Amino acid sequence: MSGPSTVTVPVVANTPHDLPSYSTPDSAGLDLRAKLDAPVVLEPGQRTLVPTGLHLALPQGFEAQVRPRSGLAYKHGVTVLNSPGTIDADYRGDVGVILINHGPDAFTVENGERIAQLVLARYERVEWDLIESVEQLPASVRGQGGFGHTGTR
Repeated sequence: MSGPSTVTVPVVANTPHDLPSYSTPDSAGLDLRAKLDAPVVLEPGQRTLVPTGLHLALPQGFEAQVRPRSGLAYKHGVTVLNSPGTIDADYRGDVGVILINHGPDAFTVENGERIAQLVLARYERVEWDLIESVEQLPASVRGQGGFGHTGTR
């Protein structure tokens, strides 16, 4: 069994911090670090956009997904609000992370702190095949069963 393929992504790093890196050989996400002039205090319920100083040029057919770090979420209730956030292949602005504090205490984001993960993912384009009615869709076992219809066990 072979490992994942490698994709080269041009990056401008307007930050003194190291480029995002994988914490372990089998990590799927690269750790993103905050690029701040001063610490940012997130009060409970507050959200903010945290810059990283990174500008990417993703290849066509790829997106970069910004995802929460499990340690921040579990220990402090701090997570990525629009998770996963999508960085499109044609976006060249700063990769920002929208953090929200769902915890009971204020949380201080420090310059250089690992605040999120970045996962590179391929995607497919959709071409719609317009059908006139639900009855004409191919049948499935689930059918029109909605939220929770399969139970909890």
